Amino acid sequence: MIDAPITEEIPIYTDEHGRMRVSGTRVLLDLVVHAYRQGETPEHIIQMYTTLTLDKVYLAIGYYLRHRAQVDEYVRRMDEEGERLRLEWEAQNPNRVTKADLLRRLEEKKKAQG
Repeated sequence: MIDAPITEEIPIYTDEHGRMRVSGTRVLLDLVVHAYRQGETPEHIIQMYTTLTLDKVYLAIGYYLRHRAQVDEYVRRMDEEGERLRLEWEAQNPNRVTKADLLRRLEEKKKAQG
């Protein structure tokens, strides 16, 4: 039997912008949680985000499972903020290509192949 106490450091930190990340990486906790919710295995998650290690992914998922309500609320807020920023950016940088332009290009491509 080992007399030393067992302690695990949770590999999550909050950056200067209030975003939760996996320690030693720039990978957002949101991304790990989204992948886990979609049924990805920890082994596949480290293939998706190569700076992660298997032990950190398991610990991050464990943190999520122990604090599900708080992390779900955090992820929801981050998703809303991301959507707000996307809409703001799109409003400031409108797409200059119209549906009519795309349809015209498609017809030209079909004629060229035809």
